[in-house]
Amino acid sequence: MKAAVIYENGPPEVLLYEDVADPDVPDGCVLIDVEAISIEGGDLLHRAGSPPPSVPHAVGYLAAGTVVEVGAGVEQPVAGDRVVTMNAAGSHASKRVVPAMSAWPIPDGMDAAVAACVPIAFGTAQECLFTAGNLQSGQTALIHAGAGGVGMAAVQLAKHAGATVLATASSDAKLERLKDFGLDHGINYARENFAERTLELTDGRGAEVVLDSVGGQTLIDSVGALAYRGTLVSVGIAGRAGSKVEARELWAKNNALRGVFLGGALLAEYPRVHAMIADLIGRVASGELRVHVDRTFALAEAASAHAYIESRQAFGRVVMTP
Repeated sequence: MKAAVIYENGPPEVLLYEDVADPDVPDGCVLIDVEAISIEGGDLLHRAGSPPPSVPHAVGYLAAGTVVEVGAGVEQPVAGDRVVTMNAAGSHASKRVVPAMSAWPIPDGMDAAVAACVPIAFGTAQECLFTAGNLQSGQTALIHAGAGGVGMAAVQLAKHAGATVLATASSDAKLERLKDFGLDHGINYARENFAERTLELTDGRGAEVVLDSVGGQTLIDSVGALAYRGTLVSVGIAGRAGSKVEARELWAKNNALRGVFLGGALLAEYPRVHAMIADLIGRVASGELRVHVDRTFALAEAASAHAYIESRQAFGRVVMTP
């Protein structure tokens, strides 16, 4: 099979398009012919900084395609089913193997590229806003990096829940485009203090939920954007590194800081999280929620696809096809 593999960590150029051996299909697993690959933020981080367990190594969480073989003990899915698959690695390839429990059916008529973009982005946004943040109708949500995958999903989910939606982005053009997805007020962080602007837009109250996937100083400054008993939700490896939030900064308004890791939730609460992701796939398939694919690259162009995402030009998702 063909795959975009790494032999060492580094910039996008370490991704090499090569012939590699087809994977075996262990008990409890399924093999799929890949139709579409969603590039996730974690894929970039693993390529850049997580030493490969063996080489050549194909990074990548999410891929959608058709089941061509099932291992012993697998009752569902069956050969011929179209599924979205999630695993710690292996999506950047024309074939991949995953545990059957990490696959979701693709509804009839749903594009594989759209389906591939749903589980992590929408699942993470759902966990952040509602499981961790307990967002309610009538409240305000501030979503950082609104034009990214998780951000764009969160904007839609918060709006559908009846919240007032604020989001940050690096340009007015991106913020204007987000209005079509449910954004009420955009904040250009390049020229505005987002905490001050949030207080202005909420008549001094602040946001009941702040979703931060950026980390660093953004996480620290987000405390100042919170409403009384508001919740600051930190998600993503970048969001968990390099931020020192003083606990006493949370005391004055009885605020909470929560962390979200979708992979951990899927392992610890499999029935709930697997069903939640299946529901989100259905909501996207029905048109209630939308995936916006910014660009599609060939798998052979994986290095260029990673570089494009890191250039921060993308609005929405970037996918690859074998």
